[in-house]
Amino acid sequence: MPSFDIVSEVDIQEVRNAVDQAKREVSTRFDFKGTKCSFELKDAEVTLKGEQEFQLQQMMDILRQKMVKRKVDIACMDIKDPETTLNAATQKVLIKQGIETDTARKMVKKIKGSKLKVQAQIQGDQVRVTGKNRDDLQQVIALFKQEEFDLPLKYINFRD
Repeated sequence: MPSFDIVSEVDIQEVRNAVDQAKREVSTRFDFKGTKCSFELKDAEVTLKGEQEFQLQQMMDILRQKMVKRKVDIACMDIKDPETTLNAATQKVLIKQGIETDTARKMVKKIKGSKLKVQAQIQGDQVRVTGKNRDDLQQVIALFKQEEFDLPLKYINFRD
């Protein structure tokens, strides 16, 4: 039976490259000269450190630009609120990997509500869709491209 998997994954190497490029730009920009602004990438979490909150906003814009240039979907970024003290400000950005269970349930419900002759099941952090007809699977992909789930979705392992 034909099947494919719906996943939400981000290439961490491309995120690392984007963070490195953002570091380079911050170190060379005139408005950041003499400041203690930095980016740190640890696992799937980017930490922005600056002296004031408006610098964090500028750094976030730089990070977004670099991620878009590296073809990383910025929908995977879970931006936390900035934390400020008297002389420093930090902000964390989590890189979301995988599909959460609640979102996966919504996806399965959407597939069942579409009345297509396919079956969907949740397998860990991905959703597997199987059907007898290849065209039905392509209709599911088209359905999900129209829908907004706040995740960068990919369709992999398409098998006949």
